Amino acid sequence: MSEQTDPERLLAEALQAQARSAPHPGPPPGGWPQFGLLSGADASSLERERAVLEQSAQQPQTPGASQAPAPRRTALPQVRQLPVYWVLVLSVLLGLATGAVIGLITLL
Repeated sequence: MSEQTDPERLLAEALQAQARSAPHPGPPPGGWPQFGLLSGADASSLERERAVLEQSAQQPQTPGASQAPAPRRTALPQVRQLPVYWVLVLSVLLGLATGAVIGLITLL
């Protein structure tokens, strides 16, 4: 007898075939956006990335046109980082509390 066909496998193969045959749209008109690393980035690096994105989004102006001064941005407050030992203590306490609740539910 013939093997039974798995509907999920058939769907996965069909989607893969469709993805292979689809044309690639290419980069957008302004080029691919440059975002940089967002994990662990502080506020100043995010401000730099935002400024670069805003500059790239501006349209080129004619040479004779005067440019208005850019509005001043207020400085963002410094973000304090939580020490590692506090993260460990909080995770241990959360684990203990979860274990106690599960133990209590098990006993009931």
